[in-house]
Amino acid sequence: MVDEPADTNAERTDAATAVLPERVHLPLLSLITQQSLDEDYLVAAERRAAGAPRAPRGRPQRVAALVIAAFGILVSTAFVQTAQNADVDDESRTTLISRLESEGELLARQQESAAELRLLNADLERSLGELSDAEQSALVTNRRLQIRTGFVRVTGEGVLVTITDRPDADPVQLVQDADLRLLVNGLWEAGAEAISVNSERLTGRSAIDTSGQAIEVNGKGISGPYVVEAIGDTRTLSARLFDTTSGLAFAGNAEAYGFTYSVDNVPDLSLAAGPSQLLILRSASTDQSDPELEGRPPAASPTTSPPTNESEDDSP
Repeated sequence: MVDEPADTNAERTDAATAVLPERVHLPLLSLITQQSLDEDYLVAAERRAAGAPRAPRGRPQRVAALVIAAFGILVSTAFVQTAQNADVDDESRTTLISRLESEGELLARQQESAAELRLLNADLERSLGELSDAEQSALVTNRRLQIRTGFVRVTGEGVLVTITDRPDADPVQLVQDADLRLLVNGLWEAGAEAISVNSERLTGRSAIDTSGQAIEVNGKGISGPYVVEAIGDTRTLSARLFDTTSGLAFAGNAEAYGFTYSVDNVPDLSLAAGPSQLLILRSASTDQSDPELEGRPPAASPTTSPPTNESEDDSP
C-alpha cells in the first residue's frame, strides 16, 4: 500500500471545507448570535418591502405611561410607608426615652432609699452595740449585787476569823451580838465581798441580835466559838480590817473583856446562798407628811448590811 503525500490530504480537506455551508464550521455561539440578528433584520426588511404599516406610536407611549404611573404609585406607596414607619419609629423612640428617664428616676430614688437604709442600719448596729455593752454591765452589776446581798453561792480566797470566849467569863465578858456586828461591819468596810457567821450567810436583810442570852443570825441561834468567814483579797483584807473604825472598836472590846480572836488567810472559802425567806426583793418608803411620823428620825439601815459602793471591784 502506498501512502499519499501530505499535501494531497491538505488539499482534499480545504476542498471539502469550501463545499460545506458556512454555519457548519462557525462556532456555535457566533452562529446563534449572527442568525438571530440576521433573521430579525430579514423579517423587518420583508415587512417594509411588502408595504406593511409601521406599528402605531401611541401604544408604546401608553405602555410607557402605564409603566411610569405604576412606578410612581410604587414610589408613592413606599414613601408613605416609610413616613408611617418613621412616625412609628419616632413615637417608639420617644416612648423609650421617656421610659428610660422614668426608670432612671426610680433607680435614683431607690439608691437614695438604700443609702438611708444603710445609715439606719449603721445606727441600729451602733445602738445594738451600746445595748450589748449596757447588758453586759447590768449582768456584771447584778452578779456583784447577788454576791454582796447573799443571793448566790460564792467561792474564793478570804479570811477566817475565829472568836472564843474566855473560860471564866461572866455574862458581861461573853461575846455579845454587838461585838459580832462590829467585826462584820469592819470586814465590809475593809472590802469583803461576802460574809457568813457560823455558816449563816449574811444578806441585805440579815440581822445579828440576841434572844435572851443566845446570839441569833438570820433568826437562828448560834453559839461559840464564833467563826466568821469573809471572801476578799487576802493581801489587803485583814490589814484593812483594823484600819476601820468598826475593826478597831472590835479589837478594843476583845482586849477589854478578855475574849480572844484569830485572823487567818484562807486560799479557798465557799459560802452558801442566804436563807430563801430572806431572798425576796422588797422596798419601803415613809410618808413624812404623816402626823404620826413627824419628829421621828429616819430608820437606820441594818448594821450587818453590806455597803453599796458600786465603784469597788466585787468579783469573787
